[in-house]
Amino acid sequence: MYICKMKITTNKILIFLLIFVVASCKQSTSDVYQQSTFDNSGHVMAVIEIPAGTNHKIEYHPETGEFVNDTLAGKDRIIDFLPYPGNYGFIPSTLMDEERGGDGDALDILVIGEHIKTGNTIAIKPIGTLLLKDKGELDTKIIAIPADSTMQVIQPKDYADFVVRYNAAHHIIQEWFLNYKGLGRMELLGWKDEQYALNEIQKWKIKTTENHK
Repeated sequence: MYICKMKITTNKILIFLLIFVVASCKQSTSDVYQQSTFDNSGHVMAVIEIPAGTNHKIEYHPETGEFVNDTLAGKDRIIDFLPYPGNYGFIPSTLMDEERGGDGDALDILVIGEHIKTGNTIAIKPIGTLLLKDKGELDTKIIAIPADSTMQVIQPKDYADFVVRYNAAHHIIQEWFLNYKGLGRMELLGWKDEQYALNEIQKWKIKTTENHK
């Protein structure tokens, strides 16, 4: 009888531990959208969905907490154009809500640099804002570089420096976004500087008790 009770107790403990581990895993993946917009040093954070150099349209799905390839007509969606010119993703704890003229998604960001794996979160430095119109809706792209200087492939001080010193890169990024969905699909509204980018991040940041910066 004593041995039987021990087995039952042990089984209960194992079941409890299994439930705890599964719940912990779900919690860690489902919190990506709710991660802080800024780190403790005040740097803006970015969650990477699509690494630089790939054509696969990878998106984060909060329902499952997974990063998966988007599908079109039952097949993986692959951009019929040049690969992404930077690491593409979103700024956590931001939401461009439709009631205020947004597209209903988190604020998009392109981090110029070498390949960063899907799911990584990185501190960044905004250097500009690309304003587009997609199907009549405003489509804002924050353009940035890693905050860590050892990860930077270009080192503009601000938007003006980006335009002057890296004018070709500026032009490539603009033309890429104007054409990656097909000719004539996107409309260029213009560029704004790094301060505009920071203002946009503050504008669309979700107000939470943890995200107080």
